[in-house]
Amino acid sequence: MSISWSVLPSPVGDLLLISELQALTGLFFSPHKKSHRHWDEVRESGRPDDDEPVIALTRTQLGEYFAGDRTVFDIPLRPLGTGFQLSVWQKLRLIDYGRTASYGSVAAQLGLVPGASRAVGLANGANPISIIVPCHRVIGANGSLTGYGGGLDRKRFLLDLEQGDALF
Repeated sequence: MSISWSVLPSPVGDLLLISELQALTGLFFSPHKKSHRHWDEVRESGRPDDDEPVIALTRTQLGEYFAGDRTVFDIPLRPLGTGFQLSVWQKLRLIDYGRTASYGSVAAQLGLVPGASRAVGLANGANPISIIVPCHRVIGANGSLTGYGGGLDRKRFLLDLEQGDALF
């Protein structure tokens, strides 16, 4: 199994990119302790490779995104998670650039009861491919910024990058 990784400097700090089996499996904010594999395991079993095709494509598209030139990513993804998490992450990918959705609205789109917004939030927080699977676009029902694995400052930065100061 070939695991490649790269650390990409960005306006929101260093991003750890992990590629496996010709797909992106991880995009994590620094510090890189919460990857789908322990960071030490990734370093030991994988190899740093900025030129691996999926890593190179991700680096290019993230550069375009941060420059304001890209609103949609076209990168092969293979997030690792439960069936429920995968269904939530798929719904997140349908939230358009510059838009936001509440946890409750994501739950409703999945056909879940209103109280399921907490489960959606937990799945959102377990997202292994930040930015590209846009968990930062999910906000509280009242428009508030709620928890974000990368920190609320990063969430605010990403939302401002995409839409200015307005949440809706």
